[in-house]
Formats: sequence, structure tokens, C-alpha cells
Amino acid sequence: MRIALGIEYDGQAFSGWQTQVGVRTVQPLVEAAVSRVADEPVTVQCAGRTDAGVHATGQVLHFDTGAERSPRAWMLGPNAHLASDVAVTWARAVAPDFHARFSATARRYCYVISNRAARPGLWSGRITWEPRSLDAARMAEAARFLLGEHDFTSFRAKGCQAKHPVRTVHRLDVLCQDGSIVLDVEANAFLQHMVRNLAGVLMEIGMGRREPVWAAEVLAARERALGGVTAPASGLYLTGVSYPARFGLPVSDPSPRFPGFRS
Repeated sequence: MRIALGIEYDGQAFSGWQTQVGVRTVQPLVEAAVSRVADEPVTVQCAGRTDAGVHATGQVLHFDTGAERSPRAWMLGPNAHLASDVAVTWARAVAPDFHARFSATARRYCYVISNRAARPGLWSGRITWEPRSLDAARMAEAARFLLGEHDFTSFRAKGCQAKHPVRTVHRLDVLCQDGSIVLDVEANAFLQHMVRNLAGVLMEIGMGRREPVWAAEVLAARERALGGVTAPASGLYLTGVSYPARFGLPVSDPSPRFPGFRS
């Protein structure tokens, strides 16, 4: 039997999703919790590996098991054994050909910026604070240059292990209200640090240091060294993964809520 789970986590205390020796990551905690419910060893596969400090509200994973449990048990059971900063949000039995990563047709991330003079208190470590004024209109103008299929070499980490740098960005919206700016980006797939590097470029433009067309120039250069600063991990959330309707999985929230932001 193949089971799919929705997972959310606060990335502050994690060195990323993937199992690593000597550091705290999300994957082994989830595997241990699910294994206790299944009463057998379980290995999980996720839709997208997140880096250290990155959060998720819509991570998806799957695993195979011989254990028969109800969807409610697959959700509540692991939660009883997980730390407070990780939670299973839904569970579904899925077809044997479902794969959390390879069946996905798109991923969605949001990058959250608190743009005010005072640093955040309640949301420290879960959003990025930028006290310098950002012009959201300039950021939105620049974002248009990044839509569509492109070689995103300028926006990938130097250590990125993806086989090729071509990705298709379906949406890159700049949303602002109540002192916060949210970059809402959806693509068929992402390169390592791609969203944080997109955010870094857009923030430079928003501060008036560069003109909006600079985003197109960075993209065309295909050179990471020209792409500016990588924005902090604290503001980044994996908010959803899209799959063909035949798998019957929940659809991600079209308007995820973040601190200080109401759409």
C-alpha cells in the first residue's frame, strides 16, 4: 500500500529536510514517527528537499507499507510521536504509480518579508526582516522578466546538483499589505536556492539600487556571481505541490496566510 502525507514544519531548528549525520533534519523524525504507527521500518520520499532554515506548509511525501491504517490514523498517529515543530496535516491512500517528487507538475513557494523599521518579535526566524523601504511596484515590474521558461543558472546555488538549469516559472506575484511583502512563486520545479536568489534580486530592485530591467540582465548572463545576495532562509516557505487530479490529493491553499499579511 502506498500512502501520501501532507507535512508542515518550522525550519528554524532543522538543517534541512534530508537525513544527515550529526545534525537535526526533518526526514528521520518523520520516518521514525511513521514507522511506529506502521510497526515496521518506513522510508519516505518527499516532493522537494528544503534547505536549512526553510519552512513548509505544503510539503508532500509518500511511503510504502504493508500496514493497514485509516487515513485519520496515518495523520494523528505520527503526530503523537513528532516534535512540536513538525506535523502531518493530511493522509491519503494513493495509486501505486504515485510519486511525491516525480508525479508533481508544479511546486509553489512563498517568500515573506517584514518591511518595517522595527524588527519582528513574534515571528523572528520565520520571516525575513528588511527595515529599508521596498518599492513593491518596482519588484513586480522586475518579476515579469522572470516568467516563463528560462535558463536560471544565475539563480542557482554553486553547489546545485540539478542536471540542467532550465525551469518554467508559471507565476511570480509580489503581494503587499500591512507592512509585509510576499513573493508568491510557482514553477514546474526549482533549483537549489533559486527562490532565495530571486528574492535577493527583487529586493535589490525594490530598494532602488538597481532598475527593474536588471532582473532580465542577470537572467541572460547565466552567471551566479552577477545575481546579488542570496536572501535569508528564514522567509522561505514551501506552500504547495500540484499533482494530476487523478491522484485525488488535497489542493494547496490558493492564498496562504502569513504574519502581517492579509490578501
